[in-house]
Amino acid sequence: MKGNEKLVWVIYDIVDNKTRSKIAQTCKNKGLYRVQKSAFLGTLNRNQLDELKTIFKDLINKDKDSVYIFPMCEDDFRGVILLGQAFDEELVSDEVKSFLV
Repeated sequence: MKGNEKLVWVIYDIVDNKTRSKIAQTCKNKGLYRVQKSAFLGTLNRNQLDELKTIFKDLINKDKDSVYIFPMCEDDFRGVILLGQAFDEELVSDEVKSFLV
């Protein structure tokens, strides 16, 4: 991770399929990695984080949908406790797996 980047989780619950697809594609376009069907993880700088927030605000239905963006430092991430099928092995990239070591 570069000095101005933060590790970020994006977790969402979106009612509309089209909107859900756009949210997922936006996460991928920003370089985030899908770790579960509605959860992405990766590093973003402040500008990318602000852009992501603006895009999501324009896409979601504020009365029905929810998007959580959690910044997390590497030390805290290394302390995450994963139980069971915590990550979908087919969706998690080697880069994300490297955070877990």
